[in-house]
Amino acid sequence: MGQRPVTGVDEDPRVAELRTAVSRLRRQLAVLRVDFPDRAIAEEELGALAAMAAGGVPEIPRLRASLLLVAGAIGSMSALTRGLAQVRAAIDLFGEPPRP
Repeated sequence: MGQRPVTGVDEDPRVAELRTAVSRLRRQLAVLRVDFPDRAIAEEELGALAAMAAGGVPEIPRLRASLLLVAGAIGSMSALTRGLAQVRAAIDLFGEPPRP
């Protein structure tokens, strides 16, 4: 009575967005009945992205490398295009990696 639910107020909204987008794409991939050669790579890298999001603010270069691997593994699977775009948009929220 009179209590409000805890919503992760201290959580970085970029991390929350990444976690949501990755989770959505993982679900879309799981229900996709089409088998393709690099499916295991996509699943593994989405798992890595989920782990990075669970661990707090991830390293931008690692995020981008995982995104490239997922995009390459999924290829032109039209059923996953929107989910992949959402993951990319979530990663873009972190900005560009610092230049050496």
